[in-house]
Amino acid sequence: MYERNYELLRSKFKEFFLPTLFTSMAGNICLFVDGLIVSFLIGAGNISVIQTVTPVITFVNLIYWMIGLGGSVLCSIAKAEFDDEKANTYFSVSIISLLTIGILIAIFGVLFSGNIVQFLCISQPELIPDVSQFFIPCIIGMPFLCYMMSLSYFIRADGIPTLPFRAILLANIINICFDFVYIKFFSMGVGGAALATTTGYLMGSIFISYYFFKSERTLKFIRLKVNSLVSYLKKIVTSGFSSSSTQLYLTLKLYILNILLGWYIGKAGLVAFGICYNSLFILYIFLIGTAQTMSPIISVYFKEEDYSGVNYVIKRALKIVLVSSLALAVLFIVYPRSLLYMYSVKNPAYIPVVLNALRIFAISYVGTAITFLYTFYAQSIQKNQLSTIISLLEGFAVPIASAFILSYVFGGNGIWISFAVAEIVTILFIFAYSKYFNKKTNGEYSGFFINKHNDDEKVFEHTINGDIKEAVDLAHNVQNYLFNNKSATLVSLAIEEMLVNIINTNENVDTIDVIVRNNEDNILISIKDTGIDFNPVIENDNLEFDNISVLNKIADNIDYSRVLGLNSTVITIKN
Repeated sequence: MYERNYELLRSKFKEFFLPTLFTSMAGNICLFVDGLIVSFLIGAGNISVIQTVTPVITFVNLIYWMIGLGGSVLCSIAKAEFDDEKANTYFSVSIISLLTIGILIAIFGVLFSGNIVQFLCISQPELIPDVSQFFIPCIIGMPFLCYMMSLSYFIRADGIPTLPFRAILLANIINICFDFVYIKFFSMGVGGAALATTTGYLMGSIFISYYFFKSERTLKFIRLKVNSLVSYLKKIVTSGFSSSSTQLYLTLKLYILNILLGWYIGKAGLVAFGICYNSLFILYIFLIGTAQTMSPIISVYFKEEDYSGVNYVIKRALKIVLVSSLALAVLFIVYPRSLLYMYSVKNPAYIPVVLNALRIFAISYVGTAITFLYTFYAQSIQKNQLSTIISLLEGFAVPIASAFILSYVFGGNGIWISFAVAEIVTILFIFAYSKYFNKKTNGEYSGFFINKHNDDEKVFEHTINGDIKEAVDLAHNVQNYLFNNKSATLVSLAIEEMLVNIINTNENVDTIDVIVRNNEDNILISIKDTGIDFNPVIENDNLEFDNISVLNKIADNIDYSRVLGLNSTVITIKN
């Protein structure tokens, strides 16, 4: 008897995870190193300037996450539904909208830079000159950032995950190199750091545009009507807001905490917060890499009702983020001076504040990993309201409320403690909600991740290697499973014809997943393989082994899509 071994999912997760992890690593490590270089070249005190402007950066992150990531998830779902036109529409609307918004942000930011900088420096007005110097070249780079990052989401969803990694890596390497050029050789100070970042975004945007010249791409720009653009943009924003809302709440949280730290601790508090915040770049390498690998896979498999596949992916993702967050938490709690040395913190007024902040802040890492992953998971299974509530609790409501209360009781330490409190309260909420929802659905959903379970009596999951004998044997075994069903012979024949054609049209195909669902009105056969594009709906006279005409006569309906770099075929045979 054949059983599903998840080798196809394992290899697909690995295929997506490594480039996505490296993409996240390229972005986050370079941001981390960028902070180190700026601190080394012009002093750790300038971290307070960058930290003051950080809410503006996170607000732009909100925009391209909401539209770019939200659009790419809907695009993946459209492909799973075999609707290429809808997928192309989501792609076109997302990229065009983000380019437009990015340009408007840059224009607005430059025109009203004085007012914005005063607003940012409300508790530390002495920072206004340095913040102004950093802000203007920084805001000019926002259109390039929006374009590069949003396009990277769609390229990964299109099964070409290495190009975004290379583009973002290039952008950040250029950023680091030009830090030395602008700061050291042209003596541009903290403004040079911002200009270096913008230069990197520009070059990364040019490089990632190579996607439009790749023959294997499936996403294309299409002509849009105004009504259609508005309608689709609304759907994209609705879908993407749940996960991207973390950036909205982060923007508000950073701004408020910057004010509180300015009041209670002063510039040393902003320096400490900047280093704590930058330490998250290391953690987010694993969190973003894992979550963005998981999201498109889960959205496709959940849509196709492959709940055991969803369960496999979320467990694998959870294991990665828990191990990485725990390791980093232990490192920075036990040895916080490692970051102190890296950031060249030498001012005696800063050292005790930074050490204390790092030890307390690192306690929140594991909770951050769980809530971050859950937010992306909830979006992937179309529970956007739940994702939004989690983001609101963890990203804004609890940390801000606890920061106000605890800072009043414990002073500056209360602000650092509030981060751990936010994670604990949010996880308790998720646990309580999952218990409530599982009970409400009478066990249809279960577990912390409220996933459904396949009915073992009606769903048969199988994995075979690309071997003719295994294909034929599997077809016979399925017929035996369905011996009481009048369509058993047709199902067996359909599976055999499809699998034999897949194997014969590929030089090598390692793993094929076959899932048979015995519904009341029909039998659904879902087949996924990693071979070359093979659409069974279109009969090809050039194929030497094309017996697919037999399949088309047997099946009542055949749907095909190339999604996640896999051939996804669903065959329907009525009972």
